[in-house]
Amino acid sequence: MDGEFQVWLESWIQGAGGFWAAVAFFFRGLMLPFRLYQVGLALLLLAVAWGLSRLIDRRLEAWIRAREGWSTWQLRWLILLRRRLPLLVFVVLIWAAVGAFMLVYQFPSRRQVLVLVATIATAWLVIRLAGQIVRNRILRRIVVWSMTIFATLYYLGLNDEAAGMLDGFAVSFGDFRLSALTVLKALAVTGLLFAGARIVSHTLARRIRGNADISPSVQELTIKAVQVSLFGAAFFIGLKAVGFDLTGLAVLSGAIGVGLGFGLQKVVSNLVSGVIILMDKSVKPGDVISLGETFGWINTLGARYVSVVTRDGKEYLIPNEDLITGQVVNWSHSNDLVRLDLKFGVAYGDDPHKVRAIAIKAATGAPRVLTDPAAVCHIVNFGDSSVDYVLRFWIRDPAAGLTNIRGTVYLALWDAFKENDISIPFPQREVRVLNDAVAVTTSARAVD
Repeated sequence: MDGEFQVWLESWIQGAGGFWAAVAFFFRGLMLPFRLYQVGLALLLLAVAWGLSRLIDRRLEAWIRAREGWSTWQLRWLILLRRRLPLLVFVVLIWAAVGAFMLVYQFPSRRQVLVLVATIATAWLVIRLAGQIVRNRILRRIVVWSMTIFATLYYLGLNDEAAGMLDGFAVSFGDFRLSALTVLKALAVTGLLFAGARIVSHTLARRIRGNADISPSVQELTIKAVQVSLFGAAFFIGLKAVGFDLTGLAVLSGAIGVGLGFGLQKVVSNLVSGVIILMDKSVKPGDVISLGETFGWINTLGARYVSVVTRDGKEYLIPNEDLITGQVVNWSHSNDLVRLDLKFGVAYGDDPHKVRAIAIKAATGAPRVLTDPAAVCHIVNFGDSSVDYVLRFWIRDPAAGLTNIRGTVYLALWDAFKENDISIPFPQREVRVLNDAVAVTTSARAVD
């Protein structure tokens, strides 16, 4: 073991020594007089760019805030350019200096350092702008910094020496060798592939959702399948591109899958339930459902849960398994017609035929109540204090709420009954006190 470590250490020191020797050789080349003044001019332009960006920043911010009606992605890119303003101004100034030197000096060596600095600065700007396609912040930083370092070393001519140094920093597990260079390549390549998969999946998702010939459930199922396929392919292609042996990874993932199968039964159950929901079309985005005390419309169908938004703005994340195993009321499954029942009672002295006609007319005049099917009213019971009725009517927009339409119809009934002198009785009780019972109770107390 000590011998292997010593060999590894000597190999890494040799690679690091070659890299730093190349760095020292590069900086010695900058000590020539015709290159030193180019370095000084680049530093001066950097300071000027910083000062100009400070002057432009406030005006640019005010101009961005005044952009009304612009889309979100346009404003996002303007804010990004504002954040990169010093680098952008420096790129403009350094390339302007290169153009001026081309007019004054015919020898390329007189502007060689300026061209090199301008090329590297432009690469940094392009990498930082293009890195925004990676949404994950941590992954975006890894990709941006990896590409920035690679571009800098590439244009400085130090990429081979740096690769040798990073490749020497490695560990071995049998026939499998993992180096720092391999890890950095894997992160950069996988990040770019993930960003590409995300762009493609979003584009396909917009087109699939815009296809009216595909039902919402099939749309969500297709989108989920496309996303899993694209991101899975990006992951494995990224590993394969940097030299990982996927055979060992397959065996390891199989062993991990067996372990997770026991520990994550609920998660797997919800995932399978989500696929079943999308396939059998029992619920779909936009449906109005009731599950227990939760009433609202389905916002999204996720891989693990269903998002249900209630009338008061609360968003419930209901596990898919609950929708498969529980009793769910889908108010708009086969059609959007919903019947509502209202119960009320009137006094025995009122004409029931008149009461039924007034109730139906009051319900029909309320907004959202349909005339076809027509509202009906029936006597359902002769109560202790009132004749009990049920008023049944239909609506076609349950997503707009049920409590509010019930309240509207109740209020219409109240106004109609008051206008036609129909009384709504309340329970009455008559209490009679018998003199004999009072006398007996008083005698009993006296004996005690």
